[in-house]
Amino acid sequence: MPGLVVLYGSIVKKKWAVNSAFMALYAYASTLIVWVLLAFRMAFGDRLFPFWGKAGPALTQDFLTGRASFPATAHYGAGGKLEVGPTQPYYPEASLVLFQFQLAAITLVLLAGALLGRMNIRAWMAFTPLWLLLSYTVCAFSLWGGGFLYHWGVIDYSGGYVVHLSSGVAGFTAAYWVGPRMKSDRERFAPNNILLMIAGGGLLWLGWAGFNGGAPYAPNLTASIAVLNTNVSAAASLLTWTCLDVIFFGKPSVIGAVQGMMTGLVCITPGAGLVHTWAAVLMGICAGSVPWVTMMVLHKRSALLQKVDDTLAVFHTHAVAGLLGGVLTGLLATPELTSLHTHVPGTRGAFYGGGIAQVGKQLAAALFVVVWNVVVTTGILLCVGLVIPLRMPDDELKIGDDAAHGEEAYALWGDGERFDVSRRAAARSNVVGDQTVDQRLAAMGVRGVTVQL
Repeated sequence: MPGLVVLYGSIVKKKWAVNSAFMALYAYASTLIVWVLLAFRMAFGDRLFPFWGKAGPALTQDFLTGRASFPATAHYGAGGKLEVGPTQPYYPEASLVLFQFQLAAITLVLLAGALLGRMNIRAWMAFTPLWLLLSYTVCAFSLWGGGFLYHWGVIDYSGGYVVHLSSGVAGFTAAYWVGPRMKSDRERFAPNNILLMIAGGGLLWLGWAGFNGGAPYAPNLTASIAVLNTNVSAAASLLTWTCLDVIFFGKPSVIGAVQGMMTGLVCITPGAGLVHTWAAVLMGICAGSVPWVTMMVLHKRSALLQKVDDTLAVFHTHAVAGLLGGVLTGLLATPELTSLHTHVPGTRGAFYGGGIAQVGKQLAAALFVVVWNVVVTTGILLCVGLVIPLRMPDDELKIGDDAAHGEEAYALWGDGERFDVSRRAAARSNVVGDQTVDQRLAAMGVRGVTVQL
């Protein structure tokens, strides 16, 4: 969360820095309350439907101090015979509640990246708990909590589908319904602080080791492999993206490097603890090239991608990279590492005897996640839009943070006081001799912002 708050607050225009950072912060806080009230057990509790768990609170001492358990993950073979018991990590339920909350919260924060720079903050406040309950919990239970995709043998080690494909597709869908930014913002949306953007990206990279390293629910062999592979893939993807920028644009883009880092982290997530490290290098190279092509080439040729204003290109960096990682995991997951992680016997990549069937399962699961998120995100936003406008009005979009929150990111005019625009205009129109101030400055070759004190 700190990494994305810093990243969002710095990668946008100055006038949207506060709003962007706050959208991430609010999503994190609201998710935690809904998580312990209802959502955790909907995602990881007893089975209600093949795709959904029974709702219930995670608040009582008896529940939280008991041994962590995924009751619906017990796997039964032919004739209803129990083959593998439920997953039960060796720590209290409270630790599992908190760990899985982090994954749930980050999904909503990533989704927000597609909506920065125009979504009504009140609509965002209403949207986040509804999407968590109706979309995230379904995908989490289906793939992780013991739902039908889990028992079918679909591989999603730490959220390539549950977190990244979901957030990318839902973010793109939400961007369609919320509408675009102002034309001036779409045409020029330069970061207000690239150094802070790098710092936020670095914090995110660091935190990713916690996600992928914690997915086995134990400090074991799988966790060690996962943390190494996570870093290797991110580095390979960053270098690949940077090289492509240099080859085609002549310069290495720092923003591009951060995007490459992100796609590398996303792509390795569904298979971080299940593939060889040489495979992590290969996945990183794919992650730095395939999303680059979809963003730089296909995006400009697609009328739909051009129409939908996805502010931070979440569709490319998360949906495309997450799907890519899921398919590559279906090819490269080794039987030895996979057997340590999943309770479904015989699960392995196609290159290790899993056959094309495993890739088919990965694609079918991706289709389910895509369709569910498109339908549910659309339904939620249409309902919220009946009560609260989804997009800020144009007069507020021209102002940004001050209109949305009454606050601004940087105090540039002294000790935090507002700069009086009318006084600035009057000062710059003063005539000295036969020239205005602007004319005299232009004659001296002065450019940029000049403050008349």
